Amino acid sequence: MPLSPYSNFITITTNLRLRTLFILIRKWTIKHYSIAAFGLFLLFSFVFLIRSNSHSQYDTHSLLNFIPFTPLTNAKQIGALCLDGTAPGYHFQKGFGSGSTNWLLHVEGGGWCNSISSCSYRKMTALGSSKYMNTTVLFSGILSSAPSENPDFFNWNKVKIRYCDGASFAGHPESEQKGSGLFFRGQIIWEAIMDELLSIGMSKAKQALLSGCSAGGLATLIHCDSFRQLLSKEATVKCLADAGFFLDEKDILGNSTMKSFYHEVVQLQGVAKSLHIDCLAKMEPSKCLFSSEILKNIKTPVFLVHPAYDFWQIHNILVPEGSDPHGRWKSCRLNINNCDANLIDILDSFRNSLLKTVNEFQQRKEIGMFIDSCFIHCQTLMGETWHSPNSPKINDKTIAESVGDWFFDRQVVKLIDCPYPCNPTCHNMDFTKV
Repeated sequence: MPLSPYSNFITITTNLRLRTLFILIRKWTIKHYSIAAFGLFLLFSFVFLIRSNSHSQYDTHSLLNFIPFTPLTNAKQIGALCLDGTAPGYHFQKGFGSGSTNWLLHVEGGGWCNSISSCSYRKMTALGSSKYMNTTVLFSGILSSAPSENPDFFNWNKVKIRYCDGASFAGHPESEQKGSGLFFRGQIIWEAIMDELLSIGMSKAKQALLSGCSAGGLATLIHCDSFRQLLSKEATVKCLADAGFFLDEKDILGNSTMKSFYHEVVQLQGVAKSLHIDCLAKMEPSKCLFSSEILKNIKTPVFLVHPAYDFWQIHNILVPEGSDPHGRWKSCRLNINNCDANLIDILDSFRNSLLKTVNEFQQRKEIGMFIDSCFIHCQTLMGETWHSPNSPKINDKTIAESVGDWFFDRQVVKLIDCPYPCNPTCHNMDFTKV
């Protein structure tokens, strides 16, 4: 189908953004590892925006579904501040019809900052300051109001919570360092936004789903049970973590890169105060920040949407910058189709670690999962991966259909894909074409 002049404009400007973003991302993964996830996710989003504009049945609705930013009321008075001291906020679209008493919240992702230096850099971006946030954002995928794109949640009250604290909404002001110009208020931001949403109607919710992508998926797990406690006992409340199941695995050189990184995040922002007391009694706080440990203590039903070949985890946990001095992984990291048999074996071992970790949750009926074998990161926010004729499928089910079956108790959902490259429906990222 030919593109309209408007769609051509979108495509041209988006391609320019893609090239600029890719240059930034290459620098971020070397110098600013903590925010690489956000750049990569934006890249992914822009790619699918191009595709949607060119040949998707959801074109018109998606292009018009831009939702304005709402700064948090009385942010400064209550001390709920982004890293730079600006007011945090969210985007809200009111529900309608049968969904008017139901709420879907989605927590934005974007990595973490683990030092004064990285947090200071971060506060000069939309991930640390509302000064740099877009005034409107596109609601698509799980946030879409199109029944064809979002069949189970299209008419719910929908909220996108912006992320500007750098610690998955779990930092505490007691850890702030005088003279740094940084505010560690993640937990306060979380509680303040919840209070505001309750005041505008969420307190009367009959059904609610807390979701999040990447670091936002981790935030969803951290706050899942407390979110459930905010709503009435009669309400159906569940949580969904998209690409938020980060593994405690060593990199290809045998270093515990992610564990060390989490240790620095926890120490810097006082994250331990937001973690489960039972876990803290058994192990060091940074270990309790890993999703597998958090999930052990969650009582609220949880659904995991996760790619077994999560490119962010491959890029930053398995093969982080500096771990491949001879460039053996260079081409493979950009496109999984370029990985030779030996590298695929290593990736499969990483996948096996994921499956071994989630295996202990298989017996818990209230935990659902959709673990595909795609080279991607975050799949619920874009219509083409959430629910479309071209979406990733396992047993002929899209992610949206699987989440809906689980949420509404239509069936138990424990979908685990076969290893790469068995699934032809995957949307595998190819960074060599950017």
